Amino acid sequence: QDAFEAFHVDKVLVSKYLKPLQIGELAPDQPSIEPTKNEMLVKDFRELRATVERMGLLEPNQLFFFLLLAHILLLDTAAWLVLFYFGTSLLPFVLSLLLLTISQVQASWLQHDLGHLSVFRKTKWNHLLHKFVMCHLIGASAKWWTLLHSQHHAKPNCFHKDPDIDMHPFLFTLGKKFSVELGIKKKKYMPYNHQHKYFFITLPPLLFPTYFHCHTFYIAYTKKFWVDLAWMLTFYIRFFYTYGSLLETKTLNSLISLHRMLESSWFVWVSQMNHIPMDIDYDKNLDWMSTQLQATCNVEQSLFNDWFTGHLNFQIEHHLFPSMPRHNYWKVAPLVKSLCAKHGIEYQCKPLLTAFADIVHSLKSSGELWHDAYLHK
Repeated sequence: QDAFEAFHVDKVLVSKYLKPLQIGELAPDQPSIEPTKNEMLVKDFRELRATVERMGLLEPNQLFFFLLLAHILLLDTAAWLVLFYFGTSLLPFVLSLLLLTISQVQASWLQHDLGHLSVFRKTKWNHLLHKFVMCHLIGASAKWWTLLHSQHHAKPNCFHKDPDIDMHPFLFTLGKKFSVELGIKKKKYMPYNHQHKYFFITLPPLLFPTYFHCHTFYIAYTKKFWVDLAWMLTFYIRFFYTYGSLLETKTLNSLISLHRMLESSWFVWVSQMNHIPMDIDYDKNLDWMSTQLQATCNVEQSLFNDWFTGHLNFQIEHHLFPSMPRHNYWKVAPLVKSLCAKHGIEYQCKPLLTAFADIVHSLKSSGELWHDAYLHK
């Protein structure tokens, strides 16, 4: 299956775990494609994947990722050196805060690459460096991230299956269909008709400092990810030892709180620009490519956009080929566009600011649909 191909780098290793699960084979007269899936599209996508493999687009350029890690470590070090050499007055504090935030966000993009096993061909090296970047440099659990993010990739924007849209309906109402359903049922957890306004002061600045910070420790503890927890503690020991030697307790708490809020805002705007404005529905059991294209869109390529978003401006290509190294997305994009055009599938690509604005527009539209259905008698 295409989902299996997308997620597993070492097919030989995984096949060993599959053998005991085999219960039989299809009879010769049984179709191998379910009726909800586009058979021709499945065939063409598998040919595209074979082409991608022949072109070597799944092979990582390790110099690219080494330079990414180097610039993250340099920014992280520079953030501390600014305070060490220039003191802790307002200007050095702000400069250190910005450097630390940039370092942390870029580290989150790199851990994303490692979590998708796209930096090294050997899985164990991806896992090892993933723990260093995610647990030690960021302070969160690598296994926690993999657990949630794999579900997101398997069924993006599918209610009850994609944890990224679990904010519906308790904080926001998402998607046209669900907003109308919620209104008809007269359910109101929040003033959804104003959600496009309170979005600015809730999800972007508070996701990391509140929910993610608590949830990563909760999952790591309850699922007994002891190695991750040990790695995570090294982040806090390092941070409070290095910055605690320069800053008073109040200033130190301000630094970590503000940088988490800035990091959270950057992450939320980038991660949600590709998904919230797209179709959100129950799982329709569509084929792999249709499932991904309905839930994702792209943002125009530029050197800044590539760096700022960690190449998640190529969200379509990333979702179709999650183990592909990000530096190859632009190479496969024309092939994906061509396949979409052949099958009449919309391939959305927007300017960066338009993508940000579409988050707010979609929330406003969903809120209005809920409001109209809620008031309808």
